[in-house]
Amino acid sequence: MEVARALFHDIDHLVFEVAQAIGPLVLILIVCQFLVLRLSTREFAKLVQGFALSAVGLLLFLQGVNVAFLPVGDELGRTIANSSSPWWLVPIGFALGFMATIAEPAVRLLNDEVYETSAGAIPTGLLTWTLAFGVGISVAIAMIRTLYGIPLWTILLPGYAIALLMIRFASPDFVAIAFDAGGAATGPMTVTFIVALGLGAASAFPGRDPMLHGFGLVSLVALAPILCVLAVGVFFARRGRETGVKPSTGGEGV
Repeated sequence: MEVARALFHDIDHLVFEVAQAIGPLVLILIVCQFLVLRLSTREFAKLVQGFALSAVGLLLFLQGVNVAFLPVGDELGRTIANSSSPWWLVPIGFALGFMATIAEPAVRLLNDEVYETSAGAIPTGLLTWTLAFGVGISVAIAMIRTLYGIPLWTILLPGYAIALLMIRFASPDFVAIAFDAGGAATGPMTVTFIVALGLGAASAFPGRDPMLHGFGLVSLVALAPILCVLAVGVFFARRGRETGVKPSTGGEGV
């Protein structure tokens, strides 16, 4: 009984928030049904059922975030930062960022879309491991930034300058994918756990302001996958020049 009470603590507030998020979409669906879609009763019922399942899934996910992800990430960051070896934050941050990206739903969706659009020319495994490595590196850099109190702009400005330079040498097919990858990597799995880790670590260090050194981590998580995917694009462009074949992901040969 105590476990159930802890798991569903304050879930009534989340029910209202989920209703606010899903309600307008349901209203738009109903309006479009009468004005544009005009689906059969059976098809419309399936759509409504899908919205209902999405609402329940979103509610359970947000409750899990509040009950488990945020407290565990915050406590983990505080504990390691207060230990005798706070440098463990760097490899642990890399491992957590890597594994969170592997499990990120948005990354899986992007992988599937890229694979289908490219007719298999860009394998899903390539993009998955590239993004996971990029996010892991970015979280490790964020932990180093917290340890030393490095200003955020000293990392972001050179990073985006390098990204703009790499666009010139990367395969055009990878440029748009790279910037979408930055958004996909900052999905709910990564943001909820990693931000809590960064805030917990920043609040534990003396002289570190959590507002300055705890936040900003998402911007680093968005930047690193861009650089990593562009690096793959540079490799593809170079290989295309060496083989004399222009890299294409349009599926013309399928």
